[in-house]
Amino acid sequence: MRKQFLAMERILVTGASGQLGTELRLLAGGDSRFVWTDAVEGDGILPLDICDADALEQLCLRCDVHTILNLAAYTNVDGAENDVARCIAINTEAPKQMARIARSHDWSLVQISTDYVFDGNRRRGAYRESDPCRPLSVYGSSKRKAELAIRRIAPRGVIIRTAWLYSPFGKNFVRTMLRLGGERPEIGVVADQTGTPTYARDLAAALLRILPQAGLRHAEIYHYTDEGTCTWFDFAAAIMAYASLPCKVRPIVTAEYPTPARRPQYSLLDKSKIRNDFGVETPWWSTSLRHCLSRISL
Repeated sequence: MRKQFLAMERILVTGASGQLGTELRLLAGGDSRFVWTDAVEGDGILPLDICDADALEQLCLRCDVHTILNLAAYTNVDGAENDVARCIAINTEAPKQMARIARSHDWSLVQISTDYVFDGNRRRGAYRESDPCRPLSVYGSSKRKAELAIRRIAPRGVIIRTAWLYSPFGKNFVRTMLRLGGERPEIGVVADQTGTPTYARDLAAALLRILPQAGLRHAEIYHYTDEGTCTWFDFAAAIMAYASLPCKVRPIVTAEYPTPARRPQYSLLDKSKIRNDFGVETPWWSTSLRHCLSRISL
């Protein structure tokens, strides 16, 4: 077993076109250690179907990869309720195969998971990595099953749970609120679901810090979000205020906005373990929101 991350070891990144992958590519610049992949080929991005374990393994061998960073996921939480097979294939079976491949070659695996593994019945304090998991949705269950499979196979590497991810790219809550804020005089946003927004650029920076040390652990779970707590209503109101949009945000309860998938009503994650073990920063969510909005043309 290698005792430390070697400077020139290569890292295969899946989901490189997603919002987290895009932020990581921007922060990594032209770092030649990274092999960027996604379902569809792009500029500097190789095509890869993560559900094809043989193709993934062969690409890793061809590129002399020693770490797999899995950013790819089925993230349509509501759509997953009626697309169970595809959600499980991408979120559970593919990471399971990655874990087997990584273990067989003594590579590292870094897997991204979610706060949706919890049921949200907690009302105070923050969820720790060791707290019981009771997912409420197909999406949450698919990610939890991946965690359990990876932990059982136990390759070198880590699992990182995050929450409420947003960026200037792709489809996310911030971009949706900006669009609605420019179209409507008033919107209703749920005020009885509590958690912490996470700026994808902050998580990408944390990943760059974690990667050199990830191989010293065996499928250990960590939490990463930005700092502080808010409701979706608070988050939406801050977006409108910081973006100087006149749209009024009205608080509503979850029952007024029914969705196919149930969400945890409380999913504050404790980040002390990841800060202590890796020395990563967890910026305040409102500060990071301002940084993100400064990069979006309104």
